[in-house]
Amino acid sequence: MNTQEQEPQNPSSSPKKTIPPYMKAVSGSLGGIVEACCLQPIDVIKTRLQLDRTGTYRGIVHCGTTVSSTEGVRALWKGLTPFATHLTLKYTLRMGSNAVFQSAFKDSQTGKISNHGRLLSGFGAGVLEALTIVTPFEVVKIRLQQQKGLTTALLKYKGPVHCARTIIREEGLRGLWAGAAPTVMRNGTNQAAMFTAKNSFDVVLWKKQEGDGKTLQLWQSMISGFFAGTVGPFCTGPFDVVKTRLMAQNRQGGELKYKGMIHAIRTIYAEEGLFALWKGLLPRLMRIPPGQAIMWAVADQVTGLYERRYLRNAPL
Repeated sequence: MNTQEQEPQNPSSSPKKTIPPYMKAVSGSLGGIVEACCLQPIDVIKTRLQLDRTGTYRGIVHCGTTVSSTEGVRALWKGLTPFATHLTLKYTLRMGSNAVFQSAFKDSQTGKISNHGRLLSGFGAGVLEALTIVTPFEVVKIRLQQQKGLTTALLKYKGPVHCARTIIREEGLRGLWAGAAPTVMRNGTNQAAMFTAKNSFDVVLWKKQEGDGKTLQLWQSMISGFFAGTVGPFCTGPFDVVKTRLMAQNRQGGELKYKGMIHAIRTIYAEEGLFALWKGLLPRLMRIPPGQAIMWAVADQVTGLYERRYLRNAPL
C-alpha cells in the first residue's frame, strides 16, 4: 500500500523539479563574459557607424580598418571593461528575472508555460535590465567609444569610472540614463522575441523541452541562439539608433539636438532619411545573433550540467 501511494506522487512532483532562477542567472553571467571578449570590436564599429553623420566610414570593413589604422588595433576594444561588466550583469539579471517571471506564469499543475507567458516574461526581463543596468552602462560605453585616439591625456574621458563621474558632475545623475525610453523599448521587445524564439527553435529543431534532462550539444545551442537573435535587430533598429544618438549627446551647455525618443526619430528621418533609422543594422546582425549563439552555448552547458547532476539524478 505504501509503495503504491508513493508512485502517484512522483508525476505531480516532477513539475517542481526545474532549474532555479539563480542557476539561470549564473549561466547568463558566464555567457556574457565570453560574448563580450569575442564581439567587442563589432560593437565599437556599430557605434561609430551610428554616430557618423558625415560619411567618414564607407561601411563595416572600412570603419574597422580606419579605426585600427588611425587609432591602433586596441581601439577596437574600446569600452571593453564597461561592456563586459554590463553584459555580465545584464545577462545575470535577464536570465534570473526571466526565470522568476516565467515561474509566475507557469501552470501550477503541469509546470508548463504558454508562448504568451514567455513573451510577457521576456518583455518584463528586458524592461528591468534596461532601467537598472543597460542604460547607464551603455551611456558610459558609447561616450568612450565615440572618442578618437588612444592618448589618454588628450581624451575627455580617461576610463569608465572617470567617464561616469564626469557625466554626473556635468549633466547630473540623469545624464547616465540618457536614452532610457528607446532602451526600454528595444530591450523589452528584444527579450520578448528572443526567449520565445529560443524555446521554439529548441523544440522544433532538437525536440528539447525545458526540464526534460536533455542537454543540447554546443553546436545545437549555438544554432538555436543564433536564429533567436536575428529577429530583434530588424524590429528594434530605430530604437537602437535613437538610443545611441541620445546617449552620445553632451548635456553640458548649449541646446540638445534631440529632445527625446519621438523627436529624435522625426529629426533623423527628416534630415537623413528613413534608412538612417536602421544605421548600424548589419554590424548589429554581425554582433547580436553570434553573441546570442555564444551566450546560449555557455548557458545551456551550465544549466545542463546542473540538470544532469541535481534534477535527473535527484531522489524521487
